Amino acid sequence: MESSEILLNVEKTAAWLKKLASGFKPRAAIIAGSGLGAALPRLEDKVAVSYKDIPGFPVTTVKGHAGEMLFGRMGGRDVVMMKGRFHYYEGRPLSFIAFPIRVLAALGVKELFLTAAVGSLKPGIKPGQLVILKDHINLMGSNPLMGNHHPAFGEMFPDMNDPYDKALRKEAVKLAKKAKVRAVEGVYTAVTGPSYETPAEVKMYRMLGGDIAGMSVVPETIAARQLKLRVAGLCWVSNFCSGISKQVLTHEEVLALGAKVSGKMQQILEGLLKSKAIKG
Repeated sequence: MESSEILLNVEKTAAWLKKLASGFKPRAAIIAGSGLGAALPRLEDKVAVSYKDIPGFPVTTVKGHAGEMLFGRMGGRDVVMMKGRFHYYEGRPLSFIAFPIRVLAALGVKELFLTAAVGSLKPGIKPGQLVILKDHINLMGSNPLMGNHHPAFGEMFPDMNDPYDKALRKEAVKLAKKAKVRAVEGVYTAVTGPSYETPAEVKMYRMLGGDIAGMSVVPETIAARQLKLRVAGLCWVSNFCSGISKQVLTHEEVLALGAKVSGKMQQILEGLLKSKAIKG
């Protein structure tokens, strides 16, 4: 698909959503990861729409991802939230992962909060903990910006020196402490999935400097930084990766653990939306 056609599709989708939620001008956006739908902030004056009804949006195929976009208000600010994301392992081109991020930017979003369930690469980072992202390693073998550049999306070679906003990270750490959640800052290792990592791969990721591993977040962050959005990544540790613990979790157990931590995550996200770290 030509970049001009991609831009046209982004503009069409954004225009459709603006008409649907005509009273909202969202400054902040949140994307919920596996099992974290209940962690989303409690919004006032909500307007909801299924992905299947949004032009250009396919239906999400992963259990635990509701496939719904919500508009609403929190702390005097307009917010848009995605309950469920799209993944490379679903068979979509990695470039498509940039599409919803570009739509959010076209809606006026300046801050993007990404949540996800992840596996821990280190014994000291335990299930139930929160990891606030400070950096990432892209091991997906591709990049969401390849072959679809348009000046409207930003520079062809965006700087990634500071992928996760320092002020938002600092605020998230403070809010986690207030919520009595054990949180650390860490590096996200992005892999394609959908198979989980082998013990040898886990050892390699750790040697490269990774703290946690997952199958999302990073393509969204790259697309967002090209658009100059400020990004915060909040990941809850659902399990130890292979070779660290003898316990093996199913996807259903990951979702169940997500339900347990959702209340704390909700508290942190609501605090971020109300904080002075958001400049608008």
